[in-house]
Amino acid sequence: MNYRHGFHAGNFADVLKHLVLCELLRLLTAKDKKLFVLDTHAGTGGYDLGGGMAARTGEAEAGIGRLMAAPKAGTPGAVARYLAAVSAYDRKFGPAGGPLRRYPGSPRLIRAGLRAVDRFVACELHPQDAPTLKREFAGDRSVEIRQEDGYHALKAALPPPERRALVLIDPPFEATDEFERLARALRHGLRRFAVGCYAIWYPIKDTAAAHDFVSGLADLKTLRLEIDVPAEGGKLSACAMLVVNPPWKLEEAMRESLPWIEARLGPGVRTAIFAPPASSPVPAPPSS
Repeated sequence: MNYRHGFHAGNFADVLKHLVLCELLRLLTAKDKKLFVLDTHAGTGGYDLGGGMAARTGEAEAGIGRLMAAPKAGTPGAVARYLAAVSAYDRKFGPAGGPLRRYPGSPRLIRAGLRAVDRFVACELHPQDAPTLKREFAGDRSVEIRQEDGYHALKAALPPPERRALVLIDPPFEATDEFERLARALRHGLRRFAVGCYAIWYPIKDTAAAHDFVSGLADLKTLRLEIDVPAEGGKLSACAMLVVNPPWKLEEAMRESLPWIEARLGPGVRTAIFAPPASSPVPAPPSS
């Protein structure tokens, strides 16, 4: 494994992914029932935006940096809650105000969104990132860190005794067959626990491969959210969040939030929402 998320922390892809994650947590913890959360590819937990990796790419400046600097009047509720979670994590490392110093990864956002009765397992396989993740949550008995393949963890963790679950699957997409592995893992998880909520992040580099992946899941109840930004030099320019079994208020929140984000990330940014009914075909991408 070579992928290190520190180079991309807080970029446009994180904005989409973590906005959706925060809102999912809010909606799923609104019920007075225990929730289990599994993060299959957790990363390090938090990222130093002034450190070597993030500073080298500067991707956070065009992502979370623009949202934090934008006027807050009229901010949609889901966006406001996401930005508040980012600010709360940053304040752990210094006083409020000034540029953002630290950005929370998915494990930190999940931990902040859970209640005392909920349970959280975070998996990370990278030999350098896994120990960092363990240090990030040292002494926190509410978080179980596993240094293992997150796809394998799906087999062991599901079905959960809580009978309610949110599974975040955010692979590094280093393997050439990642879409196939992802689809198999998701189907396996659904066979073990069909009523769980599964949130999947994926890049849109090969539009045909992304389309085939989504088409293969057309029988499921899904909400798909996409973002496309201007990019140069082979950098990632588009990605998506696919939510299987989404809470019914999630689509409403995203239809309010994504246009606001689109307008503030800069010229040329485009977002889209797809909520096809179960068993409907997915339109093919336009031919190039």
